[in-house]
Amino acid sequence: VQLQASGGGLVQAGGPLRLSCAASGRTVSSYAVGWFRQAPGKEREFVAAVVRLGRAYYADSVKGRFTISRDNAKNTVYLQMNSLKPEDTAVYYCAAATQSFSVYSQARYDFWGQGTLVTVSS
Repeated sequence: VQLQASGGGLVQAGGPLRLSCAASGRTVSSYAVGWFRQAPGKEREFVAAVVRLGRAYYADSVKGRFTISRDNAKNTVYLQMNSLKPEDTAVYYCAAATQSFSVYSQARYDFWGQGTLVTVSS
């Protein structure tokens, strides 16, 4: 499967932004799909994931503000980000895993898209 992340940009603190991860080659519902992010000078970290049966998982830092969803008809996974904070500034990556366990771990993901930059100004 090939993944294409998009939707990043510059947004003011408190504002919303929606990222998209479009899949091609295979149906996105065949995979667990996750979002990760890497801020400048930091390691890449887990943000959210949705598994094949539709259950969603979130990092504590985004719980209640971010929502991950999947549109099977469009073969796309979205990350709706609300109440953005400057500390959410990062390059965001989407990834797909053939297995739905340990979705918090980057090592479980088999396919990665290119990143999309999100910048939150204070």
